[in-house]
Amino acid sequence: MSILGNIFNKIFHRGDASGSASTTTVAAAPPDGSSAAAAGVAAQAEAQKAAPVDVEAVLNGMAATNSQKLNWRTSIVDLMKLLDLDSSLQARKDLATELGYTGAKDGSAEMNLWLHKQVMNKLAANGGKVPAELRD
Repeated sequence: MSILGNIFNKIFHRGDASGSASTTTVAAAPPDGSSAAAAGVAAQAEAQKAAPVDVEAVLNGMAATNSQKLNWRTSIVDLMKLLDLDSSLQARKDLATELGYTGAKDGSAEMNLWLHKQVMNKLAANGGKVPAELRD
């Protein structure tokens, strides 16, 4: 599954039964030759049209029960940690590639801020209710 697909799954399906079905959808390559990640995003978008998810409420709820003080609102590393995903430089490089980042993939503040904005934009574009100040 793509890293973005994992993020969507953790936020949109917080352990419900539909999450496992989405995992299969995201992992399957579409017949037209486009990427599995794109297929996963499209499948997530379809699923979310029916029931928008308040991303801020979900993440605040997760943060409230987390023993670490994580600033998911501005940090891609903290967001990934909150979602119990790999937040290493390599994982962020992979996410940057997946999302089409064209700058140096060196873990710079510029790259990390761009990643965070793009993830929030993708969540909003695919059925998530995301506060405007977290998007472009």
